[in-house]
Amino acid sequence: MLDLMSLLIQSASTYAQSIDHLIAWVAIMGGFWWLLAEIVLFWFIFKFRHKEGVKAQYITGEKKEEMKWIHWPHNLILLCDIVVIVMAINVWYNIKQRLPPADETIRVIGQQWSWRFVHAGKDGILGTPDDVETVEELHVKVGQTYHFKLESTDVLHNFSVPVFRLKQDAIPGRVITGWFNATVTGTYDIQCAEMCGIGHGIMMGRIVVETPEQYDQWLAKQSRQGQAH
Repeated sequence: MLDLMSLLIQSASTYAQSIDHLIAWVAIMGGFWWLLAEIVLFWFIFKFRHKEGVKAQYITGEKKEEMKWIHWPHNLILLCDIVVIVMAINVWYNIKQRLPPADETIRVIGQQWSWRFVHAGKDGILGTPDDVETVEELHVKVGQTYHFKLESTDVLHNFSVPVFRLKQDAIPGRVITGWFNATVTGTYDIQCAEMCGIGHGIMMGRIVVETPEQYDQWLAKQSRQGQAH
């Protein structure tokens, strides 16, 4: 059950499983109480169905022995809520608040209706003349921790990489720092998960997770093309 999300949608980042496990536990606890409530409901319907000669009782629920059937389930559900809140805060802190040291930094710019990415060049430093800019295609190395500087040039966008379990709003006038560490090589979808205008549905991109050798080859090719222009 805990790995069901990974079976449905591939997980390809270091924190994807933490989010999957949180969603699974919410589903398990919520599903348990829903199933129990339905069983009790249908049992009551069967037990207290209409019978000839038996007068229905009017129960107000004010007696102590009656109220316990409300208070005990209520308290147990509150306990489950507290467990979920603690788990959610822990996952949120580890992903959104605790930024691990970056191996590299990239810029992600959302605009109607495409994504632009700025990669550091051979010097590995963002913001220098050898930076490489791409549109709708982001290249990263597997096993490297990336910080991304997320911006929007116009309206509210949302940088979403489903296999990373990554979603972060891009807000005009702000630079938001986030991170990810890809664990599996391959090419994956990038989406805008926020309604951003008439072209929202076509605002897509892809992230290419490569080995360091593959990435270096790609970067060298981009640098040669940049020099040729």
